[in-house]
Amino acid sequence: MSDQSDVIIKQDDRIRLMSAVLAATDYPEQAQKLKPHGTHVHARATRKYLTAYRGHPVVKQTQDLLDQGTPLEALFALVLLMTWPELKIANAPSWMPEGYDAALRDFYTSAALETLWKRDGELWQKANKQAQNAFAGRPLRDFFAAFIGDIAETMTFMPNICYPTDHEIGFKLGGQLVAIAPPPLAWGDSPPWPYDEPTMLTQSYRAAIQVFGRELLKAYLRRHADQLDHISANELPVSEQFKAQYTTWEAQFTTLFLSAAVAIYLEDHVDEREYQAYLLMEKKLRGMAVLPGVISVLRRFLKEKDSSNKYSTLIEFLPIFPRQLRVAQKIVRI
Repeated sequence: MSDQSDVIIKQDDRIRLMSAVLAATDYPEQAQKLKPHGTHVHARATRKYLTAYRGHPVVKQTQDLLDQGTPLEALFALVLLMTWPELKIANAPSWMPEGYDAALRDFYTSAALETLWKRDGELWQKANKQAQNAFAGRPLRDFFAAFIGDIAETMTFMPNICYPTDHEIGFKLGGQLVAIAPPPLAWGDSPPWPYDEPTMLTQSYRAAIQVFGRELLKAYLRRHADQLDHISANELPVSEQFKAQYTTWEAQFTTLFLSAAVAIYLEDHVDEREYQAYLLMEKKLRGMAVLPGVISVLRRFLKEKDSSNKYSTLIEFLPIFPRQLRVAQKIVRI
């Protein structure tokens, strides 16, 4: 297998800056209340290091944004719109607090974050190297293209050993798909695993596929909105609980597709053991009893697409997807 990957691994000081701001808010405590977990040593050190700066204006502004329900994706995308190291923004969104960029600059210099990052530089370098190891020889572009056609966007995976510590976030910014991901969580209070830990590689692949796939599929379905209006008239055969959690046809299909995409990738590009383990975890933790059927139907699409050129991309197959899934559910079981 080639050691090349079309996933770009990089660090960005703007991302590290926003992570540090989060560390000084009450976000870490709230995240632990929702999901108790062990955190990386750098995240804990950052929170301690910034104790004296929790009253800084940018921390208060960010806390207000969090209290108003501002998604983390919006905060991280915002800082990537700023220049570095000037932290200036040309066209600020209307929701950005007045003077937020200047307050970020002051926080960066006043808290001497560069000193902290240099002190823990080896930890960041290790995370970057681990992520590079994890994705070496694991291209994703052709994998997604098999479903939705040619992909122009670049895919950037940013390992983050600060905050958030328990889940990945991601977004599209211009022509770039960005996944910001913590290292794989261990059980309970244990520290997280390295990104390239052989028994935990699934977590890095899942994070990348979920983030990149969500953004790619969202744009793809938007381009085919007229067709989707007709397609979505046919309900998906999912439980009432699933429908309550994902209230639109698009949200339901996206969730099913992404879970199945991870499974298919693991089986085809990693190994059978990781594939089976993932299926069992999805069923146990997320109640995805429908997943084997979704995998079966998507594999049928790929087979017919390749063998008979019956379909060019997924949108042509979606009208029969609900019916095929109903049949598959009666046949396929984990």
